[in-house]
Amino acid sequence: MSGDTCLGTPLCPTAGPKPKSCSFRGGNKYVRLNVGGSLYYTTVQVLTRHDTMLKAMFSGRMEVLTDKEGWILIDRCGKHFGTILNYLRDDTIALPKHRQEIKELMAEAKYYLIQGLVDMCQAALQDKKDLYEPVCSIPIITSPKEEERLIESSMKPVVKLLYNRSNNKYSYTSTSDDNLLKNIELFDKLSLRFNGRVLFIKDVIGDEICCWSFYGQGRKLAEVCCTSIVYATEKKQTKVEFPEARIYEETLNVLLYETPRVPDNSLLEATSRSRSQASHSEDDEGFELRDRVRRIHVKRYSTYDDRQLGH
Repeated sequence: MSGDTCLGTPLCPTAGPKPKSCSFRGGNKYVRLNVGGSLYYTTVQVLTRHDTMLKAMFSGRMEVLTDKEGWILIDRCGKHFGTILNYLRDDTIALPKHRQEIKELMAEAKYYLIQGLVDMCQAALQDKKDLYEPVCSIPIITSPKEEERLIESSMKPVVKLLYNRSNNKYSYTSTSDDNLLKNIELFDKLSLRFNGRVLFIKDVIGDEICCWSFYGQGRKLAEVCCTSIVYATEKKQTKVEFPEARIYEETLNVLLYETPRVPDNSLLEATSRSRSQASHSEDDEGFELRDRVRRIHVKRYSTYDDRQLGH
């Protein structure tokens, strides 16, 4: 048999005399290798082409172990050893397609001190990471404790969207479904735009139907509730609003809590303009406002009127 042919499946250990050690020398002579139960034929010339651990083993610098049948024993997994031999022969190989197999091959290359193959594997893993790594990852929380840990451990400001339509005990107005989808769509757009600066998280298990929360340095800064109860004929209905301008404004406000703070002239201009429109009483309180949560409820408990503005 030739080269890197694997001659069998992993062998079961049998009772017998202990492996003996020997100093192995040879040129083009074929040697038989038992690598973790996988059997290979190759030559000493292939094994000693590069300055690796295998060269040290088969050039006389190290002793090798053999069993009673003359197979040289190497106590490693033999799954990728054929690929190792191909690299020693040709200085190049076709790497596996899957990341896990590339990682396994790289681990073997590191063990045998084959630096060229290690570099190939590292470059391939980086390429695959660049190709498949998501640009924006949005965690969906599964419990209040998980939410608390996410917010406390985040070095970025946090924007959370809670939406859970199943918690409503009333019927919806005709525009509520569209507005709920608009809120979700705005969340997705903001998460793509600010994903490097803000942590966006989703909550689908909370009690509110649609509510935005904004956090800075681990503390809740503002909350925008997008639902209200309206009264139709002899029944109550839930109305979902889409306060796009308010949500966008609060998202800009949390950027002021970045660590380290990044100067942003357009952000400073937008937030200073909104502050200049605040009431005189709020100006008197100064920085004490930062210790309170701004809860904005959109048209809560309003009389039902589903007509468009201006009609």
